[in-house]
Parts: sequence; C-alpha cells; structure tokens
Amino acid sequence: MEIKKVRNIGISAHIDSGKTTLTERILYYCNKIYRIGEVHGKDGIGATMDSMELEKERGITIASAATNVRWKNYELNVIDTPGHIDFTIEVENALRVLDGAILVLCGVSGVQSQSITVDRQLKRYKVPHVAFINKLDRTGADPEKVKDQLREKLDHNAVLMQIPIGLEENFEGIIDLVTRKARYFTGPNGEQVIEKEIPEEYRAKTEEMRETLIDAVSMFSDELAEAFLDGNETEEMIYAAVRKATISLELTPVFMGSAYKNKGVQLLLDAVVRYLPDPTERVNSARDKNDDMKSIKLESDPNLPVVALAFKLESQQYGQLTYIRIYQGTIAKGSDLLNARTGNKIKVGRLVKMHADNMEDISSASAGDIVALFGTDCALGDTFNSGNNNFTMRQSFVPKPIISLALVINNNKDQDKLAKALSRFTKEDPTFKANVNEETNETIVHGMGELHLNIYIERIRREYGVNLEVNAPQVSYRETLTKAVEFDYIHKKQTGGHGQYARIKGILTHSGKDENIFMDKVRGGHIPSQFMPGCEKGFLSSLDKGALAGFPVVGVKMSLDDGDFHEVDSSPLAFEIATRSAFRENYHKAKPIILEPVMKVSVETPSEFRSNIMAIINQNRGNVLDTVIDEHFTRIDSEMPLSETFGLVTQFRSVTQGKADFTMEFSKYKPLPKNIEEELFKKKEK
Repeated sequence: MEIKKVRNIGISAHIDSGKTTLTERILYYCNKIYRIGEVHGKDGIGATMDSMELEKERGITIASAATNVRWKNYELNVIDTPGHIDFTIEVENALRVLDGAILVLCGVSGVQSQSITVDRQLKRYKVPHVAFINKLDRTGADPEKVKDQLREKLDHNAVLMQIPIGLEENFEGIIDLVTRKARYFTGPNGEQVIEKEIPEEYRAKTEEMRETLIDAVSMFSDELAEAFLDGNETEEMIYAAVRKATISLELTPVFMGSAYKNKGVQLLLDAVVRYLPDPTERVNSARDKNDDMKSIKLESDPNLPVVALAFKLESQQYGQLTYIRIYQGTIAKGSDLLNARTGNKIKVGRLVKMHADNMEDISSASAGDIVALFGTDCALGDTFNSGNNNFTMRQSFVPKPIISLALVINNNKDQDKLAKALSRFTKEDPTFKANVNEETNETIVHGMGELHLNIYIERIRREYGVNLEVNAPQVSYRETLTKAVEFDYIHKKQTGGHGQYARIKGILTHSGKDENIFMDKVRGGHIPSQFMPGCEKGFLSSLDKGALAGFPVVGVKMSLDDGDFHEVDSSPLAFEIATRSAFRENYHKAKPIILEPVMKVSVETPSEFRSNIMAIINQNRGNVLDTVIDEHFTRIDSEMPLSETFGLVTQFRSVTQGKADFTMEFSKYKPLPKNIEEELFKKKEK
C-alpha cells in the first residue's frame, strides 16, 4: 500500500459519546464485519472492539483496541480508545503514535469534562483532528451549540462542514456545505448514501453557512480568497484549504450524524481520508543515544533503518503481544531489531495485524504501519532500531495514581498468582502500581480511580483465580512543621580507636511549599565540604517517617549555618547521624501537623440535579470553587479531601439517576482538621 494512502487515526471522546458505536459502524461500512454489535450488549454479543469480557458486561471500553480497514483505496489503522478518565494512559499511548484523530462529541451534552482532558492530550501530541457531533437523533441535540462550545471551551477554530436536515426524532440526513448536496442514508443499516438536491426550506441556510465556512477557510488560501471574491471558487480549492489548515492544527472541521442510527458515518470516513494527514505529513523525531541525545527527524521511508515504538502491551496465553508503530524502515519476519533501552537484540518471530483480539499474520510491514510483534519481551515505550541506529523516542506523559486499595490473601499459593498478575498489569499499564507496605505487610495497589482499581481486581480474580479480600484504601497523609526552631546538636561517641564527632547548628522550618529543602549556609570551613553530603543524607533519611504519626514529611527546610568538626573523629557518617538526631530531637518543638491530600473534583450533571450534587460535596467536607451553567448541563468544580472521595461515584449516580459524571485529580495537601486528626491517632493506637 502506497504510504500516501495510509491514515493512522484514533477515536477520542468523553465517556458515552458513542465512540465505540461509531467504530462499530466504521468496521461495518468498510466490510470488516458483517453484522453490527451493540455496546451495552443488548444483542448478547457486544461491540467488536470491546473484546474483553468485562467490557461487554459493563458497556465501556477499558483497553484501547486496534483494527485496520480499507475505505475507497485507503488503508485506515483505527484505534478505539477508552473515554473514562481512569483509563487515560490508554488514550495517551494511542495519541502518541497516531497521525490524526476524530474528536467525538455528544450532540446534546457537547463539550464535557473528559472532552477537555482528551483535547489537552490531542494538543500535547499536536494531533490534527476533525470533530464529529454524534447523537443528533437525541432530544435536545443542537450541533451549532456544540460547535460554539468547541470554540469557547476548547479554543478550537471550529467550522461546520455540514448542517443537519431535521433534528431529534426528525433527523433525516445531512447537507454538505462544500458540494451543496443533501445526503440521505437508506438500507437496513444505512449502507446506501443517496444524494439529492437540497430541500427548498434549507437553501438560504445552506448559502449562509457555506459563506461562513469559506470565510473561515480562505484565511489559509489566497487562491481560494481571490476565487471566492470573484464567485468562481471550486470544491477542490475548498478541500485543499481545509486540509492544509487541519494538518497545521489551525482549523477543526466539524461533521455530524448519529452513529447509532447509521447516519453520517460514511461522510466522516470521506473526511478522514480527505483532511487528516498521511504518515509523511507529520513531523516525528527521536534522540540519538550515540550522539549526545541529539534530535533526529524521522523520515517515513521504508528503505531507511527501522525506528519503531512499542505503545501498548498485552499478555496473552502464549506470550506478550507488543503493539508497535513503525516510523521508518521495514520490519520483516526473521529480521533483527535492537531495543534502545536495554541494548538487547531481538529476532522478529511473528508479525501480525490486529483486529480487536483477532490476529492476522503478515510477512512484513513498513513505515507508517501499526502492527504487533508476538512473543517479544519489552516494556511500554521501548524504541526498536535496525542497522547501526540507536535512537530513542520520547516517553508518553504518565499521570500519577491517586487512589489506593489494600489487597489481602489468605494462602501462599494465591500469593504467587497475585505476584504474576501484578507483574503483568503494572507492566501493561504505567498508571497501575503495586507495592508491599513494610509496616503492615499488605499489598497496596494504586490507580487512577475506583473503576480503574475495581477492573484490575476483578481481572486478577477471573484471569488468575486469586481469592482476594479488598480493604479500605490507605490515604497518603503527610506531616509538616508549622514553627521555626533553632538547633545546636553535638554527636559524640568515644570507643577504642577512632571515635565519632560532629556538631551542627541551624534552623528547622517550613519551606513554604510541598518540597523539602536542605541548605548549606556554613561559611569559614566550620564544616568541611566533604561532610556536607553526609548532612544532606541524614536530613533526607529523616523524612520517610515523621515522628508525629509515621507519615512521610513534606514542606520542611533545614538550613545549616554553623558547626564544628574533629580532625580525627569526624566523618560523613558522624555528620549523617548528627543531622538525623538533630531533626528527631527538634521535630516536636517545631509543632508538626498532619496534612491530607485534597482532590480537585469536577462534576458534570444535568442542571436539575445541581443542588443534590452540591449537597454531597458539602457533606463530604468539600468546597465548591466554581459552577458553569448552560442550558442543559452544569459543571461544578470543587475541592474535596481524598479520604471523603471513596464511594463518590455511587453517591453522585444515586442522586442523578446515573447521569452525572466526574473527574478527579490531585490538587494539594491541606492541614487535617483537629477532630479528624484525633480520630486518626485513635485508629493508629488500636
């Protein structure tokens, strides 16, 4: 396949905007599947791309799925990504390797909280995209309002390429503003696209909207601007100008339809091949490890040495499946590749094209392709090279986990199974972490939210047969100081032979921020420079466990301004011990307090439930920061202690008939109220 005819696209959106339904229709119209599965499993089968049992049961996408289809002599590699904030790393890794994307928006709800997150990710990786306003058959659908939200909330130069014929239950078809033609979708599943003249009552609106479109687009083409003034612009000129502006991220063309009602999807596919870039039109770079990490521009040329990136891992029954994007060169079965991170050579045993969870063996793949290697051991984000290259590509952005749960198992056999499961899942998903708490001997798992952890716990039970108990999450409290204290500490130990001697003077105080700072202000050689690393080491080792309640210490500054040493008995170790002891001795004098993590919680709810949501926020020690109200929906931004957010999903859903959605991210640490601090001490005593 000629590289100019390849499109690597992702489908990104807020949860429940209809991404997976849209992908299902794309597969159907491209003859990849012969019957349409429904997401919520009403048909007992579920969507093709939701191949995991849990995805079918819950009607959500958990892991991104890849497939490849053909549309009018073009090859499309399509990745359907999860919409839920808990699985955001799947979206990050997919966008990392895509050349273009479809941003799906609900025609009723418009730009929602997760749309903002997805948009931030598209901008982070500079991914050109078209927008698709879905669900125009729903009550309250208003594509022009959604286009305005794209402009106002996401700062897109959004331009309508189409207008609908009717809306809600009267939604019949679409008018193409470029060709001035009406399109209707007939047949059992909307397969036949019938072109007709524009109905009389829509002619004036079409001309008005077409003029708005050309006004916006002619900014990017002098030829089109001149031709438009003379009244002889052509469709080709408009297409070329829209393509140029879309690829340069200066324009977002907006298309519309209803994937569920089989309307508008074929026109969206035409837009993908017409306006989104092929692999040669994207600038991709790597760093040369052999040349001081110098930046190298990659060329989408099948004849150059290979550079490929592993962007998704899956453990299967017979080995690891590694999804890769080939940026340059050609990978053939049996060829040798070098892993830039480990320096290990690998031989390509099996090369496959993916369609959800089905594999199709291929003999080779070239620049621009998205394929998978079978049986290759590597980590997420590894770069593969051939020849003498030693290039590495930049890592994806990995958000930090925000919630943890304690896992308890009762027998040793399950311990081994659990270790295997955790080893696999933490390798596949960098936002899922696991560790053993040395104090409690509990296995703690950390993730992006309740749903994220619940899914993994369920998978550990099902896929590895582990009998698990799950305990209440441990909140990551911190300790800090509230008062400045001066110290003057001497560490003296006399034994036979060399003794130990160190004297340090200085101030212990709050640093004014969350980080810990060690400052050397000693002048005149009172403490020789070779002993300073020992002082710093003593300070840092004191921070793991505060003397108030055993939590890590943050926001502390230790400044040394004087001291003394002994020619024979002083050593880095003596100064390390002196610093640690000085910290411990003066900690309580500096009036330590406990800090709790506070989350930024953003809730989107139909406006009639606004007061219910605010009541829950207040009951959970929350603080409303801002409310944004539009016709149908209200967004409430608030801060809430992490300890109060467990079970929040259930609370929000129960008072909004399941219609509210929320996102949560860490905001800051705040002092714990005295009454709750006392409760915490009582629990720790028990």
